[in-house]
Amino acid sequence: MNGEPHTDAGKLDYSVVNRYWKKVKPSIMGPYMMEGFGFPASAGRFRFDAERVIVQQLIRTAKVDATGAVLDLGSGVGYWAEYFAPQFKQVVAVEASALLYESMMRRCSSYSNFTAIHDDVLSFEPEGRFSLIFLGGLLMYLNENDVVALLQKLKSWLTPEGIILCRETTVRAGTLTREGDYQAVYRSVPIYLSLFHRCGLSVAQTYLNVPYILMQMGCELIRKWQANVSRNLLIVAAVGHLTYWGLRLGHPWITRMPSAMGVDFPELTNHFFLVRPGPQSPPGGTTSPVSQ
Repeated sequence: MNGEPHTDAGKLDYSVVNRYWKKVKPSIMGPYMMEGFGFPASAGRFRFDAERVIVQQLIRTAKVDATGAVLDLGSGVGYWAEYFAPQFKQVVAVEASALLYESMMRRCSSYSNFTAIHDDVLSFEPEGRFSLIFLGGLLMYLNENDVVALLQKLKSWLTPEGIILCRETTVRAGTLTREGDYQAVYRSVPIYLSLFHRCGLSVAQTYLNVPYILMQMGCELIRKWQANVSRNLLIVAAVGHLTYWGLRLGHPWITRMPSAMGVDFPELTNHFFLVRPGPQSPPGGTTSPVSQ
């Protein structure tokens, strides 16, 4: 654990978490937490397309069986389910939010190998086994005991060569619990590695999500702008567009500048974790960016 305390800074109130997701805007921007920053709609698509490159590389590296089934837990509006459907024999997507579930159905119902389930991920019980279980930002909305319980269940739902692929927002050290109307627990990479280890899962790959960091830099810059500029001068839409295209033009070198300058920015990062059932390895490992 590299000396980090293995404890959440606070506990999530699931009634608050569920209330937020019941009313979230069913778009690619809403679940990505990119609403309200003035970004153009293409920003969400850019991030998804760039993350899709990472997922393609991870799936190819892991040699995931394309004749098997995919389980997409907390599937949101269905962009990932739509991506998996042409590549695998079957896709099962589980989503609890009625708004997001309906949006996913409109997006994916034309695929004959697609099954949508309106259910809570903690109570869901599948039929059959999966060669890939995808969690596209789910564990951050669960308290630690439920993270452990869910991961232990997922392990038993895999085929012998199956994998779990998680994408989670992270912090550089310890944990950060966000409170208020939007609640989440952001854990560091060492804490996630330790949680996987506790559940008998071996971490094969830990990848830095560079597209997330690029967009998060914009979100945090605009948040600082909003906090320091008079309300009648905010012009968030114009600032958001300029910030987004500035980041795009400066990609990828702009994401390397903070670390080169010894600055921890942005506050939030994001990682993909490719994990398999044992044999267990000690918690640790390295974080590797995927070349863009």
